[in-house]
Amino acid sequence: MRLAMVGTGYVGLVSGTCFAEFGVDVVCVDTNVEKIEALKKGKIPIFEPGLEDLVAKQVARGRLSFTTNLAEAVKGADAVFIAVGTPPRKEDGHADLSFVYAAAKQVAEAAEGYTVVVTKSTVPVGTARAVEKIIAENKKSDSVIDVASNPEFLREGAAVNDFMRPDRIVIGTDSERAVEVLREVYRPLYLNETPMVITTPETSEIIKYAANAFLATKITFINEIANLCEASGANVQHVAKAIGLDGRIGSKFLHAGPGYGGSCFPKDTLALTQTGQVMKAPQTIVEAVVKANHNRQQQMAERVIAACGGDVKGMKIGVLGVAFKPNTDDVRDAPSLVIIPELQKEGAEIFAHDPEAQEEAEKHLKNVHWVKDPYAVAKDADAVVILTEWNEYRALDMKRLSDSMGVKRLIDMRNIYKPAVMRELGFHYVSIGRPEVTPDSEVKIRKVS
Repeated sequence: MRLAMVGTGYVGLVSGTCFAEFGVDVVCVDTNVEKIEALKKGKIPIFEPGLEDLVAKQVARGRLSFTTNLAEAVKGADAVFIAVGTPPRKEDGHADLSFVYAAAKQVAEAAEGYTVVVTKSTVPVGTARAVEKIIAENKKSDSVIDVASNPEFLREGAAVNDFMRPDRIVIGTDSERAVEVLREVYRPLYLNETPMVITTPETSEIIKYAANAFLATKITFINEIANLCEASGANVQHVAKAIGLDGRIGSKFLHAGPGYGGSCFPKDTLALTQTGQVMKAPQTIVEAVVKANHNRQQQMAERVIAACGGDVKGMKIGVLGVAFKPNTDDVRDAPSLVIIPELQKEGAEIFAHDPEAQEEAEKHLKNVHWVKDPYAVAKDADAVVILTEWNEYRALDMKRLSDSMGVKRLIDMRNIYKPAVMRELGFHYVSIGRPEVTPDSEVKIRKVS
């Protein structure tokens, strides 16, 4: 088979490379000349574990190539995946579909014979039908084109594994012929008994938004429970563990912290609420989630200030991690983009470290002193804040850290360390949703025979 992937952003590059790993010939196309030239030289524009080696492997085997010529990429392709960006519009938060529609028009003009055009980008319900209309108006008279929706469910930092071992594949189309083509595309996964949900385009589009909104809701829910735990002296980690053992709830995404960020949850929850308003089916729960998460990030800045005695003017504050999550260089809508400017506004001087996200963060954060390692962040600091749970922050030499600090004050927004241990080391330690001191022993789960 031969596939074309329109767009070499996060979704397009990961998907195209992984399809090539399946043994399919893939051409990735993008209008960004510099990006394509860099990819041809083996330079990957994003940090994603395992992706760079996989790209090099597939390019070497001749199954993966890159071009700016969309017509050449589409020519002879069995399926063309549209994986361009759908950022929120500044004026109203709706997903900007201009790139999707422009790609659909160009694909229609270039396609020959039978082709399946697949929307891989995250798009609001009704987009596939709009793409069908654009294609019908612009395709060659002798070409036959079917449209399908095939949303992605990739987690940044684990995208390659997620693509290779997905929980499910969702295909939305009215065409049986398109279904068969996409079954063949995903045949390696089908042979591994990966569930395939075959449905309508509208249902497929809603599935993507519903999944992300539900996960964002779980994060926001446990953050609000953390507030209740702090007010009552309870421990949110024990609450999360206990409710997560309920099979109806599950343990994932029940980790209290500074709020969700990244390229998906913020824009997808906002787009879903906007779609609900337009269709007169308000998504009031998700609307509350969006508002609560926005407030959460602001509250975390206030928490740092409170931990520092109510005033950070003239203080040196170290920040560990600015990416929205570990194993990515993505800082889009990261809590750090709210917390750091708020601290600076109150007069704090910020020293920061992140293993991968510094370059991206520098585009958004000004007047930050970037340092080479976590211990340099702590040097003479009045407080250190852990914002991202990178592995290298999980086993810090706390004696070395404390010896460097001006004031032994640690605000751990990822609950990495144990309060009792930190107190013994002499830290003023603040975490999320936990009493200042808890027993060292973990919750014991005893099986009853």
